Amino acid sequence: MTDSATPTFKQVILFTDVDGRAKFREEEIALTEGNPNSRLSAQLAASGVVLRESPAGFRSQMHCTGKPQWVFILSGAMEIGLADGSTRRFNAGEHFYSADTLPEGETFNPEHHGHWSREVAGEPLVTLFVKG
Repeated sequence: MTDSATPTFKQVILFTDVDGRAKFREEEIALTEGNPNSRLSAQLAASGVVLRESPAGFRSQMHCTGKPQWVFILSGAMEIGLADGSTRRFNAGEHFYSADTLPEGETFNPEHHGHWSREVAGEPLVTLFVKG
């Protein structure tokens, strides 16, 4: 949350930009519901949750997110790498919104589209996916 008249929740978003490449951006979700002791956002859509455990040393291939989803790191640490060479680390207790879907009509090209993920804490990576 940030200090402002309306409190907010920082949402890190992994998304597909107009050039078809995965990028990160940050947005604020206003916490306008609830009361001063329990500030809430408006209800967000979700269709289900999936828990995943990946072993120490896990690394995926380049891929796109099939359907936008929240990713919460429950234990361990995850690094996300993009085709442009940039990376971002998410530790236990952190999260991001993964929405880097393959642009409609395009064929997946790992040199241009998507991201890879890997475990970077030397211990199993436990994540919670909240499907949009």
